Amino acid sequence: MPMARESLLDAALSALAELPWSGVRMVDVAAAAGVSRQTLYNEFGSKDGLARALVRREADVYLRGVDQALAEHAGPADRMVHVAEWTLGSARSSVLVRALLTGCWSERLPAPSPPRAPRAPTVPAQRRADAGVPGPAELVATVRDRALAALQAQVPGADPVHLGRYCETAVRLGLSCLVAPPGRGEGQAGYLRAVLTRLPMRAPEQPPRA
Repeated sequence: MPMARESLLDAALSALAELPWSGVRMVDVAAAAGVSRQTLYNEFGSKDGLARALVRREADVYLRGVDQALAEHAGPADRMVHVAEWTLGSARSSVLVRALLTGCWSERLPAPSPPRAPRAPTVPAQRRADAGVPGPAELVATVRDRALAALQAQVPGADPVHLGRYCETAVRLGLSCLVAPPGRGEGQAGYLRAVLTRLPMRAPEQPPRA
């Protein structure tokens, strides 16, 4: 039930804006979504399953924004500036994206427990709910790999390892602005652009050996 699933996740996210996750009740989430509590359990199996699905959806929204930033801008540096800006903006606007990227889960948030081995029979919806969520290193690596795939054709001859480090640096630079914002004079956009347009995408050439 795709529509019911999205309605339930929307209801859970709305409840989380008002209450700590420990105070969010499954019966209230179901009522807010206009479905039965049984439908909620059929989709997610448990409150932990709902938490994992909610966090994974936020990760998917963030990654779709990364893909859009990579697709909508032309130059390689410009693409990574927008990926860094999107990363910073997403972490500021979504507490779940911020927790996913930093690994800092407050007591208010639904820090998902590791998924348990599925018990047969398990319906497909519950199998989706039992899937794990990405950690910070995994999520950053996913962005790095997607950016690397988008940039390689634009930076011919670049060492993939070095170019991958450049892509990862852009993501981490965006996150650094969350912790220590740039000065007012420059602003985040100017700072990110100034740094990322000057960082080399190709490894420096090594001098020939004597």
